[in-house]
Amino acid sequence: MNYTIEQKGETFFLNLRFILIVTVFIGNAIEPLITRMDSLHTLYLWIFSFHMPLFVLVTGYFAKKSMTGKQGRDVLLQIGLQYVIFQSLYSILDATVFHVEDIHRSFFAPYLLLWFLFSHACWRMLLMAMNKLTAAQQLLIAGLLGVFVGYLPVDGVWLSISRTFVFFPFFIAGYHFSFETFSQRFKPSIKLISAFLSLLLLLVFSLSGNKLNVGWFYGSLTYMQLGQDAWYAGVFRVATYALQLIASVAFLAWIPMTVGHITDLGRRTLYVFLLHGFIIRVADYSGLHESITNTSGAALLIIAAILCTILLAKPSFKKLFHPIIEPSVEGILRLEKIPMRRFFVR
Repeated sequence: MNYTIEQKGETFFLNLRFILIVTVFIGNAIEPLITRMDSLHTLYLWIFSFHMPLFVLVTGYFAKKSMTGKQGRDVLLQIGLQYVIFQSLYSILDATVFHVEDIHRSFFAPYLLLWFLFSHACWRMLLMAMNKLTAAQQLLIAGLLGVFVGYLPVDGVWLSISRTFVFFPFFIAGYHFSFETFSQRFKPSIKLISAFLSLLLLLVFSLSGNKLNVGWFYGSLTYMQLGQDAWYAGVFRVATYALQLIASVAFLAWIPMTVGHITDLGRRTLYVFLLHGFIIRVADYSGLHESITNTSGAALLIIAAILCTILLAKPSFKKLFHPIIEPSVEGILRLEKIPMRRFFVR
C-alpha cells in the first residue's frame, strides 16, 4: 500500500507521541529518586532535555487541522472542560486523600502536569493572533517572548505564564513543520549521526550533569529563581534553547517511520497524560519510592511505568474514561445560546 506524505507524517508523529508519553511517565516516576541515584539523575536530565520541547512540537503539528473555524472553537472548549475537570479532581484528591500541602490550589495555578492544557489553549490563541506574520517572524517573536518572560518578577506557576512563552516557539515549529522536507533530509547517515549524538548527550549528562540546573528545562522558573540575576541572564535561556533543539533533533533518530503497534497507541496519549498523575500520586503516597534503594528496584519502577503507559493507552481505557477525558462541548454551546433566546423568540 502506498502512503501519502501526509499519512507518513501522521504515522511518524503518532509513533513519536507515544514514545514521548513513555518518557513523560518515566520522568515523573523517577523524579523522587534522582537526588539519591546518580544514574536516575542522568536519565532524568536526558529526558527533560527533549521530551517537553518535542511534545509541544507534536501538539503544534496536529493542531494544523483544527486551528480555526468550528473545529478550532470546539478544541478550545474541550481543553477548557478538561482543565476544569482534572484541576478539580487532582486538587480534591490531594486535599482529602493524599494530604499534599505544599501546592497551590487555584484555577489560576494549573496543577502540576495540567499546565500543558492551559498553555495549549494559550498557544492556539497566540498563534491565531499572529496569523498574518510569516513563520520566521512568528518564531522570532516567540523566541524573544520566551527569553523576556524570564525577567518578569512573577511566579511562573500562575496562569502557566512562564511555560506558555518559553515553549511557544516549539508549538510554532510544529505547526509549520514539513514532514516531506524532514524525510528528505533525515537520511540514514544523518539518522545514524543523530542517534550517536543522542547517546553522547546521555554520556555528557552522566559526567557533568551535577553542574546543570534542571530548572532550565522546566521553563517555569524566573532567572532570579534559577540564580541568575544579571541583565544578560537571557543568554542562558538562548543556550538552553540550543541544547533542547540539539537534544530533540538527536532523539528523533530513535523514532520509527513505519506503522506499528505504537502507532495506534499514539492516538490515545491524552489518556495517559491526564491519568498517569493519579498513579504517580498513589505510588508516592504508598511509600513506594522510599522502598527503592538500589538499581534493580529503579529498573523495575521504569518497567512498571512503561507497562502502565501501554495499559492506559489501550482502547478499553478510552471507552471507560472518554466522558471526562474528551467531554462533549455541545452542552456548553447550548448554554451559550440561552441568554440570546429572548432576543430572537417573540
